[in-house]
Amino acid sequence: MTVNQQKIIELEEGWDFMQKGITKLKRILEGSPESQFNSEEYMMLYTTIYNMCTQKPPNDYSQQLYDKYKEAFEEHINSTVLPSLREKHDEFMLRELVKRWANHKVMVRWLSRFFYYLDRYFIARRSLPPLNEVGLACFRDLVYQELKGTVRDAVIKLIDQEREGEQIDRALLKSVLDIFVEIGMGQIEYYGSDFEHDLLNDSAAYYSRKASNWIIEDSCPDYMLKAEECLKKERDRVSHYLHSSTEQKLVEKVQNELLVVYSTQLLEKEHSGCRPLLRDDKVQDLSRMYRLFCKIPKGLDPIANIFKQHVTAEGTALVQQAEDAASNKKTSSLQAEHTVGSQEQVFVRKIIELHDKYMAYVNDCFGNHSLFHKALKEAFEVFCNKQVSGCSSAELLASFCDNILKKGGNEKLSDEAIEDTLEKVVKLLAHISDKDLFAEFYRKKLSRRLLFDKSANDDHERLILTKLKQQCGGQFTSKMEGMVTDLTLARENQNHFEEYLGNNPNANPGIGLTVTVLTTGFWPSYKSSDLSLPAEMVKCVEVFKEFYETKTKHRKLTWIYSLGTCNINGKFEPKTIELIVGTYQSAALLLFNAADRLSYSEIKTQLNLSDDDLVRLLQSLSCAKYKILRKEPNTKTVTPDDYFEFNSKFTDRMRRIRIPLPPVDERKKVVEDVDKDRRYAIDASIVRIMKSRKVLGHQQLVLECVEQLSRMFKPDFKAIKKRIEDLITRDYLERDKENPNLFRYLA
Repeated sequence: MTVNQQKIIELEEGWDFMQKGITKLKRILEGSPESQFNSEEYMMLYTTIYNMCTQKPPNDYSQQLYDKYKEAFEEHINSTVLPSLREKHDEFMLRELVKRWANHKVMVRWLSRFFYYLDRYFIARRSLPPLNEVGLACFRDLVYQELKGTVRDAVIKLIDQEREGEQIDRALLKSVLDIFVEIGMGQIEYYGSDFEHDLLNDSAAYYSRKASNWIIEDSCPDYMLKAEECLKKERDRVSHYLHSSTEQKLVEKVQNELLVVYSTQLLEKEHSGCRPLLRDDKVQDLSRMYRLFCKIPKGLDPIANIFKQHVTAEGTALVQQAEDAASNKKTSSLQAEHTVGSQEQVFVRKIIELHDKYMAYVNDCFGNHSLFHKALKEAFEVFCNKQVSGCSSAELLASFCDNILKKGGNEKLSDEAIEDTLEKVVKLLAHISDKDLFAEFYRKKLSRRLLFDKSANDDHERLILTKLKQQCGGQFTSKMEGMVTDLTLARENQNHFEEYLGNNPNANPGIGLTVTVLTTGFWPSYKSSDLSLPAEMVKCVEVFKEFYETKTKHRKLTWIYSLGTCNINGKFEPKTIELIVGTYQSAALLLFNAADRLSYSEIKTQLNLSDDDLVRLLQSLSCAKYKILRKEPNTKTVTPDDYFEFNSKFTDRMRRIRIPLPPVDERKKVVEDVDKDRRYAIDASIVRIMKSRKVLGHQQLVLECVEQLSRMFKPDFKAIKKRIEDLITRDYLERDKENPNLFRYLA
């Protein structure tokens, strides 16, 4: 026999030798007194397998050894592992399982090393499952498949015990559940189908039982505290022993049972639900409600709806309160006018406070969520567009701004507070649909502040215009900005006029004259009348005209006497008093320099005034607080048959008095002006749309028109229809001959 001719190892002989090694390995794993494998023993076992696999056929025992490898595991499991597991129960069985799985993995690792040559060549060529996989599959098929139900139930029982507050061995559960994961050899399908599915069902049943009791026994805040705590504990469970893929499914199950199923009952609880929490300003509870429900699909919808209803109810109550206060004051007449005004100021201030309060809720409690921004906006749009004692919100807001910005307003605020309030007013304006009405009222009041030097601070005037521009666009504020600029230019113009008078002493009319030149397009429209001025004033007008013509010959001056003021000295018998009156009033008083007694018709003829204006000015001079003229008969109203004479006995403790004209209700005129502007805006919008679309159906045209104009006002459908008809008669549009609901643009 040559050196190269090795002794053939027969299967029986070789396997007997391997069996000794396997038995030693089992003894080591069972904890019997046995020495560890040394390198020589390991090499002998490895070489035996190597030799038996490299012998020439029919002595190549690769297939047989591959089968024997699997049988070794099966024999060990059936003889040792399963009996030891079957005799134990509950937690003890779980501990035994964890120990047996750990031992099995060690046994697989060692046997895989002994049989390594099979893995490298035989298995690779035959595309068979690798040794490691075969070893683990034996445990899966024999142990796992038999015990998985028992193990799952034991684990779920322990989890339920922990939910009830008992201490359990979390490390043990982690080890057991790792078996469910590892047994899938890289996949978690076994964990999913054999454990997770039942865990989720058990969790749903457990929390369903709990929730059905809690919803009856607990208040909404207490229930939410428990729900939040349960969700936190379930997430904690996942982080300690469940697989991470379970978290979302488990949390969804718990949320469903605790929150989705009982959401309506919970939110609508009579004394502790969402409405009482909002009513009692329970900020923490509302924050918790948001945290819990924001993770549920459409979970926030009912909360946002309740929030909207609550804010609407509070705002509507404020409107009703203001209505009641206004009507009460009107009945107790004397101080009515003043208090109705201040009541309206109080109302706007309360609306601003309400907006601040609930905006803080949206930001702090409701995570700045767009759904709650929308709810707040819609709620404010409901009551901000209601009328309060006959005034629209647009007018109230404009009056509120006027009160803050004018000198002597009853809001005494610091600069910072004024800026902050103006910011809030502009935010509130976003909820008002008639923004164009606000603009017109604001412009009226701004003109009075600017023309009568009532504005407290130019910087504040510019600041609110900047904010309005940001909110509503440049077109919204262009006229107002023009008014502010106009006044600066008018001051410069006055300085130039004074220089002109200084350089031309002959031109000086002998009366102090201040003229404010305005640009017609920027300012509200004022009534100009052909008042017959007294001679002194005629000279003033002529002098200024001459001066203005030196500046420009292309502009026409229209004199608005109704806005003028005049300081005249009244020489009464007791003492001389300086009277601050309007131009109309001064013209009437100066008539009495030439006559002691004048009839209504004589005054009317000499002044060339309308009855309305004349009645107002004579009322202010003869029937009001300061009776500069005596009227016959001495009644409270002025009639065309009355006579007037200078009251030389008049006196007052003051040396200078202002005699105002009775106020005119400008509301009607403003509304009329706005209506007229709206007609133009609707016309322009329809023409713009039709110009680009050429042909369009009635419904579509109306919708597009509403969409274009809604930033400034909510156009009435009837008004749009009327304007369409008007544009058809003016040949901008025509109806389609076959379909009357279709319009064509006529270029």
